[in-house]
Amino acid sequence: MEEQNLSDIKATFLDKLVSTGLGSGLSPVAPGTAGTVVGLLIYFIHGFEKFYVIVPAILVFFVWGTYAAGRMEKVYGHDPSRVVIDEIVAMWISLVFLPKQLILAAIGFFIFRMLDIFKPYPASYFDKKNGGIYIMLDDVVCGVYTNVILQLYLHFK
Repeated sequence: MEEQNLSDIKATFLDKLVSTGLGSGLSPVAPGTAGTVVGLLIYFIHGFEKFYVIVPAILVFFVWGTYAAGRMEKVYGHDPSRVVIDEIVAMWISLVFLPKQLILAAIGFFIFRMLDIFKPYPASYFDKKNGGIYIMLDDVVCGVYTNVILQLYLHFK
């Protein structure tokens, strides 16, 4: 089997559309934050928070994002900043199984962004690895941490 030359690898339009979060990852300032905002806006579409909508969306876009992010990494280098599908999926994970409230979503947004910047273990471990799965996993970990923090906040408030 022939080894594929890196210059032969191309990200398709659909790869780019998905991985850049409908282009939000092309923002010249804070593309990860822009992608997280897109995830939050999608979350606020009426009915998106319902279990039978958000859970399949998380699963589908995690798988699709893994594939698209991996292709983008081959073109643009390690965990390119334009890839924000990981932030979008992680924002949904941050809010899944929680009441749909603007204040809770805003708190979740800020907690997730802080965790995504500081990358607590094992997010920091995944962040150092190459491949679409690791691009997705470092943010998924931060999304899970955010969700746990919000669940505890609601439980103890």
